[in-house]
This record gives sequence, C-alpha cells and structure tokens, in this order.
Amino acid sequence: MIILVILTIWASFAYTVANAQLNSYKIAGKIFTPENKPAYAATILLIRVTDSSIVKIGQANSDGSFLFEALHHGYYKVSISFTSFQNYSSGIIHVDSLMQSIELPEIILHANAKSLQEVKVVSKKPFIEQKIDRTVVNVSAMISSAGSNALEVLEKLPGVVVDQNGNISFKGKSGVMILVDGKPTYLSGDNLSSYLKSLQASQLDQVELMTNPPAKYEATGNAGVINIKTKRSTIKGLSGSFAASVGKSRMWRTNESFAITYRKKKINLFANAAYSVQNSYRKLSLQRNYFDIAGDLSSVYKSVAFFKPTTYSENIKTGMDYYVSPKTSIGFVFTGSLSSGSVRNPGNGTLYNATGAIDSTIIADNKTKNKFNNGGINLNYSHQFDSLGKTITFDLDYIKYKANSDQSFLNNVFNSSGALKNSQLITDDLPAAIAIYSSKTDYNQPLKNKAQVEAGLKSSYVSTDNAANYYTYQNNIPGIDYNFTNQFLYKENINAAYLNFRKEQKRISFQAGLRFENTNVKGHQLGNPQHPDSNFTQHYTDLFPTGFLSYKLDSAGLHLVKLSYGKRIDRPYYKDLNPFVTIVDKFTNFSGNPYLKPQHTENYELTYSYKSILSVSFAYSHTNNYQVETIRQQGDIFISSTSNLGSRTYKAINASVTFDPAKWWNCNVYTEAVNLSFKSILFNNYLSTQKTYYYIETNNQFTLPKNWGIQLSGFYITRRISGQFNLDAKGAMNIGVQKRLVKNKVSIRLTASDILRTNFSSGSISNITGATSTYHNDFDSRMINLGFSYNFGKPVKSIRKRNTGSSQPEQNRIKN
Repeated sequence: MIILVILTIWASFAYTVANAQLNSYKIAGKIFTPENKPAYAATILLIRVTDSSIVKIGQANSDGSFLFEALHHGYYKVSISFTSFQNYSSGIIHVDSLMQSIELPEIILHANAKSLQEVKVVSKKPFIEQKIDRTVVNVSAMISSAGSNALEVLEKLPGVVVDQNGNISFKGKSGVMILVDGKPTYLSGDNLSSYLKSLQASQLDQVELMTNPPAKYEATGNAGVINIKTKRSTIKGLSGSFAASVGKSRMWRTNESFAITYRKKKINLFANAAYSVQNSYRKLSLQRNYFDIAGDLSSVYKSVAFFKPTTYSENIKTGMDYYVSPKTSIGFVFTGSLSSGSVRNPGNGTLYNATGAIDSTIIADNKTKNKFNNGGINLNYSHQFDSLGKTITFDLDYIKYKANSDQSFLNNVFNSSGALKNSQLITDDLPAAIAIYSSKTDYNQPLKNKAQVEAGLKSSYVSTDNAANYYTYQNNIPGIDYNFTNQFLYKENINAAYLNFRKEQKRISFQAGLRFENTNVKGHQLGNPQHPDSNFTQHYTDLFPTGFLSYKLDSAGLHLVKLSYGKRIDRPYYKDLNPFVTIVDKFTNFSGNPYLKPQHTENYELTYSYKSILSVSFAYSHTNNYQVETIRQQGDIFISSTSNLGSRTYKAINASVTFDPAKWWNCNVYTEAVNLSFKSILFNNYLSTQKTYYYIETNNQFTLPKNWGIQLSGFYITRRISGQFNLDAKGAMNIGVQKRLVKNKVSIRLTASDILRTNFSSGSISNITGATSTYHNDFDSRMINLGFSYNFGKPVKSIRKRNTGSSQPEQNRIKN
C-alpha cells in the first residue's frame, strides 16, 4: 500500500515537472462589456475541440484579463458566460510549437435581450467550491461520475472513507450524518449502503461536506454532515435507472436497485427500491492473560470464533411533490426497510494454567436469528414569498422500528484429558421497539447588501421498549434466568431553536449562529422476582454557538482562507443506555450504562484553499465525557460497555490535492496527521494515553479511449489509539475497470477490493485490572464484484431542493 502511494505521488509530480517546459503553451485574452467595462468574474471554459471536453475553467480578473497556461498542443475553443450577457464562443484556436503563446483579440460581450427570468447559464461549475461553512462538490464535474452510484461517488471525495461494509467516515471520524436533499434517509448500516447504491451519479447535483455544520443543523454529531443533493426533473414523462451487482469473497453477495421518477404538470412522483443478499465471514482470534494480586501470570485463555452471517435486506423510498403554485409545494415521503438473517458462530477456546499446560477446552456452537424492520413517513410544505429567496418550510416525521433476536449459546467444556466436564445451554429472546415523532420549521429572510437571516424551531419525542428474556436448561427443561431477564423503557424529548446570520462582502464573508436545545430523559428498568425496579431522569439545556469567517486573498477568490468554530453534542445510543446484560459468549458480555452522559465537543478549524486543486486544514477539538467502548474484568468474564472518559483532545493537519498529471489521468491525494490524547479515571485507575497517527489515501481515475476507464485507489493508516484500545496499522489497495455503452446510459464495471489482503482489524486492550488482551479480526475484505447499471428516460434537469426532514439525529442513535 505504501508503495502504491509513493509511486502515485512520485509519478504524478515527475510527469508534471518533466513536461513543464514542453507544456508551456498559453492562451490569454481580455473580456469587456459594451460599455468597455471589464467583465470581472466572467466564467471562462477552455474546451478541447476533438472531444468537446472541458480542459480548464477560469474567471476573468478585475481588469477583465484571463490566462490559461501549461497547455498541450492541440485545437481549442474558448466559451464565456456572464450574467445578463449573451454567451460567447470563439473560433478554433490552434496551439503548436509555432504558436506557443496566443493573445486573443479583445472580446466584447453583447447584452442579452431576453428578460432575466429567461437567461440560462450553461457553463459548468468547477469540481470543488469552497463556501464559508462547507465544501461543495459538483458531481457533474467529476470525470469518473458516469455510470457510478452515490456510494461510489462518496468514496472518491476528499476525506471521505467508505469501508468494505459500506460504513462512512469523514476526516478520520465515524458517525457522520448522511442527508439526501437535506432530508433523513431513515436507514443505517447495510440498508443505508444499499439505498446509496440505488442512487445513480446521473441523479446527483452536488455533495455538501460540512466538518462544522452551521446552527441550522442539529448539534448532534462530532463527525459532521454530508448532504447529497439530487437533481429534480422538470421534463415531463418517465426517467429512472436500474443497477445490479454480484460479488464473491469467501461467499457470494448480490445487490439490485431500481429508481424511477415521473413528472406530469404539477405532480412529481419518485421511488427507489433495493434488495440485497449479504453472505459474510469473520474470524476473531483472542488471547487473554490473567494475573494474580502479585502481578504474576495465573492463566491464559486463547480462542478462535467464526462468524458467518447471512442477511436479506429490502428497502424502499417513495413519495410525491405537488406544486400548488410556482412558489408553493407540498409533499410526502414514505420509507421502509425489512432486514432478516441468521448468524452461525462456532468457536473453540483453550484455558492454560501458569505453566502453559492445558486446563480445559471449550467448544461453542452459537446461533442467532434476527429481524430489523422500520417504516417512516415525512410530510413537508414549502413556500417562497418572493423572488429574492424569502422562504418558509415545515416538516412532520413519524418513524417506527421493530427488531427481534433469538439466540442460543451451547458450550461444552472438556478437561485436560478430553473428557466432557459439563455442558451449558442458554437461549434468549430480545424484542425491541422504537418510535420517533419529530416536527420542525425553518425560515429564511434575505436582507440588503448580501446579508441573510435564518431561524427555526424543532421538537422531537422518542420512546423505546427493550426486553431481554433469558432461559437456562436443566435436563432439557428451560427455566427463566432472572439474572439477565428484564425490560427497559426509555423516553426522550428534545426541543430546539436556532438563529443564524450571514453577510458577504467583496473579500470578507462571515456567519454566526446560536442553537438552543433542551433535553428531557426518563428511563425505567422493570424489576423481576430477583431484582427491584430502577429508574432515572435527566434534564439539561445547552447552547451551541457557531462562527465562520472567510477571506479572499486575491480579487478573483482563487486563494481563500477560512476560520470556523462550533460546539457539538453526541447523545448516547438508545441501546447503550439499556442497563441489562447481553451475552456475547461464555466469557464475554455486553452491559448497558444508564448513567451514560452526552459528550460535548468544541471544534476549531483553519483552512487554506487554492481553486479546486489544493486544500490544507488545521483542526483542533476538545471533548468532555467522551463516549467510547471500555472493557472491564469480572471473574473470568470480560464485560464490554460504553463509558464516559474524562476528556479527548484531537489535533490534526490534513491536505487534499486534486490535479491532472495528464489529460487522461485525474489524481486525488488526501493525507492527514492526527494526534489523539485521552485522560480519565477508569475503573479506579488513571488512564492517560496519547499517540500520533498518519493516514493517506489516493484515488486515480484513468480515462481511456472508447469509453473505457480504470480506477486505482488505496489507503494506509498507521497504529493509533482509542481509549483503552491500541489499534494496529492497516491498509488496502483497490482496482476497477469500467466500460460505458449506449451514450453513457449503460455501465459495466469489474472491481477488486483489498487485493493484497491487508485490511485487518487487530490490536490490544490496556488498563484492564488483572488482565491484558489482544485480538485479531480477519474479514472477507478481498472481493471481486461485477456491476451493471442502466439509465433510461430523458436527462434530468435541476429545480428546487427538497425540504429538510426533522428526525435524522434521532435515527442516527439507533443500533442494528
């Protein structure tokens, strides 16, 4: 993996340096209005005549001048667009060794006779735009977007990582909030992955990346927000897409998806559906060393467990928009998903005494059957008061989750001579139900001199009901195990309000916001014949300020500096608050923590960017009551739970470079250096750890003749820490080949992931009283996948964006 990264960077810059002299051709010119005024900030496209592709994008300087440098010899045309003026297209410009530097005659734009409402700007946007509070990626400007789906688009964006299970992280932080058109997806895990695969890149307009979201967005989530904005069709009739893929690792996987849109007059109908079958494999190797009070080794436990899950998932998203008038619309969105499956979990473990002799052996045969279903409906209303952007929106959401898990744990224990010592059978039934009610309203008021005020209200109510029914067997007769059996009820109400102001000037832009959130919590664990009732309540109110400042270092805004600050909160997962114990295996349990507190984080970030080529950021954050998995020992059993650590400090520098070493080669390199430190009192011991790790990823797109394409990507991350966990280094290299057919409507792609089999999850666990532990997870990450996609109907043109749903933060706290 390191070799791939080094070769990519070396080859890219070597190519650029070696050709610096050969590719010194230039095209320059000046643009004026009929009044002989410079056409400042006019958009200029340099187009290659042979294939009509856009070579470079620029803007006119304050004196109307522009310059395109480092060109290859060939035939070009210049296309110019400027608001209120007719588009301009030059004749063919021939650049060769005899005409290395070409100065075009002065270009005079002609006023557009059409009304402003009829003006259509046809220029294409750059790949990346830097806004004061977010980075905007224009999907249509991505070289490799044709034939891709939304998940594949995300993994090509700087700082975004999609692992082999479809989990998404952003700039080294997991738990990022994913929105589609500002609305919740109502999905997580494999269901979210399947849904994103059902969205074709041709349906996408932009992707907004927000490391520090403004006050309009919920304060939940330290990893930020990724908002996928889709195009909306203004063309009457039917359009859509179909995609299917089959993959082979140790076992087979399939995924099929379908998306369709139909628009007629004032009604727009849309639907997405997906179905997948996932057969996975994981091998977990553990070693635990136990010590006596004097610190001497007393015993060693080694085990190997195999997880072989099969999951069937179906999800659907459908809805309608009705345009009451050109400025008013109402709509609804229905989402649903069904997931069922089973897991076979055989394993064996051996217990050794202090001298290394075998004490006993355990043969385990654990089985699980599970279901996870959800359905939700969103009602929305949007009204635009005038042409300046004064708007108001309303959203109502209701979501219902139901889950059930039936498990059996069979453990046979043999003595050192191999004779059966004892046999234990435990079964359980774990039903769960979650209901979410949410409402919100947002108001936007433009002011004079490029200023704007936003305000909004939100209220949500969540109710959860989790039960655990455990049974032990004596002579094949089940009996209730009251040590584990219980029921937990949880209710939560959050009320919020926000105010946000922003102002743009010639070079300076600033934005400030404040969000108020009031939280009310009540938990109740029902008793049983052996354990009494217990309950708790929490009430707390927080203020979350945000601030942004950007400054253009030059008049064209090519060099931009941004500074941001924000305060965030991460509330516990509902499942983690459940106080009862869940059996994982004979020597491992999971225990909830009803006293788990929300974590609060303050984020600071300073960013410099140059066009859409280079971005460098310095980030600092400090988190109090950091939530993380912890391990403690109780007898021979390791108990895993989520706990609050005193503090976590995050310091990072990251850089992203996107450039074209050749006209057929697009390269993106993202790298970061992160220092993490943790300080806390943990299980009566003082925890103080810190470590710096490095991460690098590269994504290379090669555009070949006859609509062929190749993608080569990979990542590498060094050793790092997370609370008690010391994580080993890992990496992966991936390759893909694509062929586009039928005017890019059909795409066939063959991909191979983790081809060197280096993407393992392993490490050690520290600060366990009387014990140490190491682990190694071997996933089926090496996979070959064959995919097919077909887009039908007329091309999509973009209109208004959909309203923002109101329940995404609550749904993000649900664990499958």
